[in-house]
Amino acid sequence: MPRVGIDPVPSLTSSVRINRIPSGILAIERIRGGPYNEAAFRKFVWVVTFVAYTAYHASRKPSSIVKSVLNPEPEVFRFSSRNVTEGWAPFNGEDGNSKLGLLDLAFLACYSMSMYVAGHLGDRYDLRIFLTCGMIGSGVFVGLFGMGHFLNIHVFGYYLVMQMIAGLFEATGWPSVVAVMGNWFGKERRGLLMGIWNAHTSLGNIIGTMLAASVLELGWGWSFILPGAFIIATGIIVFLLLPASPEDIRFSRQNSMQGDEETQRVTEEEALLRYESSESNVIRPGIGLYAACNIPGVIPFAASLFFAKLVAYTFLYWLPYYLSQIVIEGEHMSVTLAGNLSILFDIGGVIGGVLAGYISDRLGARAATASFFLYASIPSMILYQRFGSASLAMHIILMSITGLFVNGPYALITTAVATDLGTHESLRGNARALATVTAIIDGTGSLGAALGPLLTGFLSSKGWGLVFDMLAGCALIAALVLCRLAVDELLMIQQRRNGQTGKWNLTCVLS
Repeated sequence: MPRVGIDPVPSLTSSVRINRIPSGILAIERIRGGPYNEAAFRKFVWVVTFVAYTAYHASRKPSSIVKSVLNPEPEVFRFSSRNVTEGWAPFNGEDGNSKLGLLDLAFLACYSMSMYVAGHLGDRYDLRIFLTCGMIGSGVFVGLFGMGHFLNIHVFGYYLVMQMIAGLFEATGWPSVVAVMGNWFGKERRGLLMGIWNAHTSLGNIIGTMLAASVLELGWGWSFILPGAFIIATGIIVFLLLPASPEDIRFSRQNSMQGDEETQRVTEEEALLRYESSESNVIRPGIGLYAACNIPGVIPFAASLFFAKLVAYTFLYWLPYYLSQIVIEGEHMSVTLAGNLSILFDIGGVIGGVLAGYISDRLGARAATASFFLYASIPSMILYQRFGSASLAMHIILMSITGLFVNGPYALITTAVATDLGTHESLRGNARALATVTAIIDGTGSLGAALGPLLTGFLSSKGWGLVFDMLAGCALIAALVLCRLAVDELLMIQQRRNGQTGKWNLTCVLS
């Protein structure tokens, strides 16, 4: 029996529309005997995109775990395996840290530059297919980096090229998942919703750390192959189950963009009847990079994220190595213990992301909230570096607090703020801008993320105090960039309390 709203006679148009519904969704609906309603699909999208970006971040974590294996200090580490203690050429020389920093730079530079293009393409092509290709490509080249261990490759250029190509594929992830979330969810409670959803970043770091550390003593190559296999498997799940837009599942975009205040109650039969015809072309209209940059607020938030993400990614790539270098209670940590302990920084980051989103929703002040967290991160990093070695308990507490304040603004800007700006009123209803705006903001942030680990590779050889001074300075600049927007928001809050204005929204501040 043909579906209501879809031509019973096969044609090119109808076949394209059917193909835009993931095959896994069609199979599940056949098994249950009917389609899901919109509320169910929103939950479905939330979970699939959450798992997808968890896999992306898990695939980026191995390099930070194996740094101390590739370039160890023999008197610090006690391993039974001789090849682990001696390190791995070409990273075990005097310039080992610099070469490891160059690998981070190569990955993040390609990642950040490619993101501008990826966001532009994501607004024009099927996000499900685009995301799937990016995930599988990422997994392949992350795994090929690890294969250098088993193939006994000691050529620096090989590892450099693998990192660069992996960065190209990894750039497909963030603009795509944010655009999908923006397609399905309205503006109500967006800060809290996206703050909880953004926990995938820290969860991915935790899972990546656990996967990489669990097989480290079997050979550092496995620490890349296992996370690579994880993101490939997740990419297949995305292909089978991710509905990129309400248009793909018989719902109109206008209905899905209504606020959470109006919960839509439709039966399965009504869901079929409410299907609206949409353009079935593979290429969809979008906006250019220049037009996206002219959206009010995009440039200052992108500039702030440049420095905020520099700080966050320096911890992502270098924290396990830092933990293995310092002395806590008179002892050095093993590489595995250092990797596992760094998970606490990510746990603090999860709390920070949720807290920042909740506060920004309650106050109606994205920039002011981000600024507060950035200012608070400065003393937390200084205290962590100076007093974290006093005891293990003190180290854990200070590291968790630092993770909270460092990751809070990073999570807020890359999720709720990017989605707000991607649906700005100046776009006049053009919803094909989310991936482009997200790519501009996060791509600019990723340029900073590329610079931070590189600087750390050079500064760490002169002392970790210089590294933390650099991070504190970058956090200060990130907060100052948002100063004007933050002040405007605080003034609007005061006016609102005095009854001089209506309900707050980001558009009012940026107009």
